[in-house]
Amino acid sequence: MTTRILVAGIGNIFLGDDGFGSEVVRNAELPQDDPTVQVIDYGIRGMHLAYDLLEEWDTLVLVDAVPSQGHPGTLHVFQADHDSSPETKGLDGHSMDPAEVFASLRALGGHPPYTVVVGCEAGSVQEGIGLTEPVAQAVPRAARAVEEIVAALHGATPATAEKGC
Repeated sequence: MTTRILVAGIGNIFLGDDGFGSEVVRNAELPQDDPTVQVIDYGIRGMHLAYDLLEEWDTLVLVDAVPSQGHPGTLHVFQADHDSSPETKGLDGHSMDPAEVFASLRALGGHPPYTVVVGCEAGSVQEGIGLTEPVAQAVPRAARAVEEIVAALHGATPATAEKGC
């Protein structure tokens, strides 16, 4: 059986570091010709992600900014806890909060796949385009983490490792 993986960059590029997920998926070197891996920059289109998750995906790799714990630019890689996601009060086509996306997915009759989150502590989510310096410096490391996760799920070595990077 082939593992189907959806890599989803999420966040608002107009709110500083909230655009982290979008930047990482643009920089990750992932197979473009592999039908089992799909890479999408969802931005703030949470409902679009919820509808796409109605398809049969084995794994979702979710790339997003996470609230700062005092160390902007720090990466966190963890498995999402779908059991603690709230119930939806109604479908919201503009919400990009991952918990709300999963709640909307359930409301549509779907179930979240195994989900790995690659998150970066945000420095600023004030209006403005562009990442703060610590978060921008974390983008290459996060892209590499995404590449390694996808490769591990496929049981292969990332292409960049073969190049000696």
